[in-house]
Parts: sequence; structure tokens; C-alpha cells
Amino acid sequence: MAKKKALITGITGQDGSYLAEYLFELGYEVHGIVRRVALEDQRHRMWRIRHIQDQVTLHCGSLESYPSIFKVVMDVQPDECYHLAAQSFVTYSFEDEFSTFNININGTHYVISALKNACPECKFYFAASSEMFGKVQEVPQSETTPFHPRSVYGISKVAGYDLTRNYREAYNMYAASGILFNHESPRRGFEFVTRKITSAAARIKLGLSDKLLLGNLEAKRDWGHSREYVKVMHTMLQQDVPTDYVIGTGETHSVQEFVDLTFKSLDLDYKKYVGVDENFFRPAEVDLLIADTDKAKKELNWEYALTFEQLVNEMVKEDYDLLKKRHNL
Repeated sequence: MAKKKALITGITGQDGSYLAEYLFELGYEVHGIVRRVALEDQRHRMWRIRHIQDQVTLHCGSLESYPSIFKVVMDVQPDECYHLAAQSFVTYSFEDEFSTFNININGTHYVISALKNACPECKFYFAASSEMFGKVQEVPQSETTPFHPRSVYGISKVAGYDLTRNYREAYNMYAASGILFNHESPRRGFEFVTRKITSAAARIKLGLSDKLLLGNLEAKRDWGHSREYVKVMHTMLQQDVPTDYVIGTGETHSVQEFVDLTFKSLDLDYKKYVGVDENFFRPAEVDLLIADTDKAKKELNWEYALTFEQLVNEMVKEDYDLLKKRHNL
């Protein structure tokens, strides 16, 4: 029996790397779309998948080029496509609205349109986001909560979500969206607040730094582990009927709580090192995100198992060990 083929956009990112590992465990043939610049600068851009690079088939393509996406889809003929690639840093989306819209909206349109025209039986997963809820209309947020995005990133994800639903309804495609709440890991980019915190704390502990400046410490998020969330992406595409699911922990914690736990794990008092810089505040803040995962629990038999402390401690340990090794300390 032939192996199932999966195509992942954003395979060099946090979620893409964990998903590729998981699909290998399940016996899949895994293909990924990467920009040519990633192949030219593998040391910086491919570090998350370096350990599995000999197992995955990489294809050059750009979310800004429909012909390149169409060619990959035509060549691979995947059974499942996981569209994870995006301009996903919310702060940057305020600074460059046009490229965020171009990559996130047009890119999603290119991928799902290419599947419709070149491989219509392929199952499609769209990485939606809790940022779509924005100025939340109810707490917690479920699949029926109205969207009120507060960033260009959130707006672009609403558009991608609607595109996915429309292709499901108009063309009878197997297309599902995972509305994932914040998910972190040691593979998170350094520009994101959680990795910024754990990396800075480790640097302070090792004497490499003495200060960390952050934005709104009162913002609350539902933080889970990326490694656990990619498993439910796969589960979504194994259902008889495609639909959309909210995925999260069902718990909320403030940025200050994340900071406090991070520094405590290194026997440090964050108040001695952490300051607030209003330059890091968003123009329009999202104050409270927390997932209502009842639908996923009932229909997917899925429940998040890790604790907030386990997530934070894993990230801190990885950053501490990495920096210690790098600086021979």
C-alpha cells in the first residue's frame, strides 16, 4: 500500500517542523514548500528541520506566486495539505499591512485554488488563529463566537478562514480550519514574546544580559504547546465531514505570569530585571483570549494534557542549555 503524501507550507516554522516529525511517525511521505532563500541560507532558515531534512522532500515555491504553488501541487499530488505558512508576527503586521495581506490572504487563495484545480481530492487544513476573535464578544471563545480582529494579521486570518469555508461549501472540497490559540515551544521565533522572555531570562542568569523590556504585561492568553497542537491538525483531516475547531488549553495566563514563572524557574526575581516599554504596546490590544474546546473534545476525542508550568519550564531549559553551550559557560 502506497504511503499517504502530505504537503506542508511553512514546514521550516515551529508548527511545520513538529507536524513533519509527527507525520513521519505515522508513516507519511512528507513534502514541504520553502522559499528559494531558505535553501540558500540553510543555517539560519532550516534549523528546525535540519535533523529530518534527509527524510522530507522540499520544493521551491512562494506564496506570492500562484504558478509556483500550482506546479508543486501538480507534481506532488498530495493526499493532505497543511497550510501553515503566513506572516504571523502580529506586531510586524501593523508595520507592513500590505505584505501581510498579500502573503496571508493571496497566499491562502493560491494554495486552495491550486488544490481545487490540480488535486481536488486532497484534504486541506488552514491554520486559523485566535487573533480573529480580537476584541472578544464572549468569554471563553468557541467556533460560534463572532470575530472582531484587532490587527491586520487577525483580519487576514479571518479572510483565510472565510476562503476555506467558501471552498468547502461552493466546491465540496474537504477543507477545515483549526482556530488555534497561542502555542509555543523551544522552536518559537525569538521575536515572539514567550521566546523573548525565556531567552532573555536565560541570558540574565548566565550573566550575558541584565535587562528585559516588554510591552503590556496584563494581556492574557491561552498558551499551549505546538508539539501537541499539530497532532490535532492531523486528526481534523481524518474526520468523515470537514469542519472547523477551536483548539486551546481552556486556561488563561497573563504575560506577567509567564515572566514570573520563567524567572522563578531560574531562581531569579523578575522585578529586578524586567521593565515596560510603551513602544512594545500594540495600537489595538487583544486583552483576553481563552478557548472553549468542547467541540474538539466531543468530536475529536481531544484534550490538552500538559500544564502551563511544563511548557514554560521546557522553553527555559532549552534556552538556558543552548546559550550555555554556545558561550562555553
